Amino acid sequence: MRNPTFSAVDARLGRVEYRDRKRWWWALSVVYPLVPFTGIGLHAWTGQPLWLLLPLAIGYLGGPLLDAWLGEDENNPPEAVVPQLEADRYYRRLTYAVVPLHFVTLIGCAVWAGTQALPWWAFAALAYVAGTTSGLGINTGHELGHKHTALEIWLAKLVLAVPAYGHFRIEHNRGHHRFVATPEDHASARMGESIYRFALRELPGGIRRAWALESERLRREGRSPWSPHNEMLQSYTVTLALQGTLVALYGWPMVLFLAIHNVVAWWQLTSANYVEHYGLLRLKGPDGRYERCQPHHSWNANHTYTNLVLFQLERHSDHHANAARRYQSLRHFPDLPQLPSGYLGMFPLAYVPPLWFRVMDPRLLALPQVRGDFARINVCPRRRAALRARYAAGQPA
Repeated sequence: MRNPTFSAVDARLGRVEYRDRKRWWWALSVVYPLVPFTGIGLHAWTGQPLWLLLPLAIGYLGGPLLDAWLGEDENNPPEAVVPQLEADRYYRRLTYAVVPLHFVTLIGCAVWAGTQALPWWAFAALAYVAGTTSGLGINTGHELGHKHTALEIWLAKLVLAVPAYGHFRIEHNRGHHRFVATPEDHASARMGESIYRFALRELPGGIRRAWALESERLRREGRSPWSPHNEMLQSYTVTLALQGTLVALYGWPMVLFLAIHNVVAWWQLTSANYVEHYGLLRLKGPDGRYERCQPHHSWNANHTYTNLVLFQLERHSDHHANAARRYQSLRHFPDLPQLPSGYLGMFPLAYVPPLWFRVMDPRLLALPQVRGDFARINVCPRRRAALRARYAAGQPA
């Protein structure tokens, strides 16, 4: 997609004039979590519960189509204006604004499920839709949780409370970013590992590592892990208040609704983790230490639409190399591992492992830093020999 975003350098003044042509389009990241209300509104109007599935069609059919239509945007803000861009409070206010909307969407979906006589499948579908939206809340918590202001840290803990994922900021910042693209990281998928097998490592591993990291921090401060200073417990307390109130209002069916909602939200994060680092490996130096994380240790995507609705999460390569950068400043680099679609297209592909392997394994093997060398791939140990033999014979995965 051709989208020039800045003018030439003014050599006389030593200044770069910059205009972000996507400035107002970033508001899609705020609007998108409200999509479930399209289905609820049409159900209220027509009485047809099938409309409750509309948000899934908007996401998983409309998203890839819009990515294909709008194409990719490889433009970067010039480095000279990045400090100015990051200081522009408009961009961070968008991340602030979306936090309460995640609460509104969950509460709205729960109220509709609790007050309408829905068929069982429509009840489950609405819980699923609410969960996909709360998965976006984890993405919001991801953007806010990397920042260092007290307000943004607290907003991250609040939004992560909606899908009961209060451990994420600790696990992601202090665990995943340290061990990313290594066999030690349970949040980095291995070549030949299906998303379902990956989830068995990633989901429980995140909670265990976060608790260990937070407990260690508190003990260094002379505090108990069970103190009010535990950031995991702070977020989970908000979860208990929010979801406990919904159960108190709407009874035991709400327990099932929230169980589906929470698991689906967690699954969205698992899906993102799976596609972001699949098979990529940081090598060890002679001293036994892993090399510094570089942009080529993450799969990147420049698809315009999904980056606009995900606070540019898909420019994941620059994020891992420069975690403090705000979403509007993240850059594209040439010769990076590139995904063939945005996340809304990659997630369904990952859910069908044979298709995922057929599409992604050849891409992985062809990367400049790999060139078919299995010693440069994070491979599933139990499939290493079979994959070596298969590709040596020139067969697809």
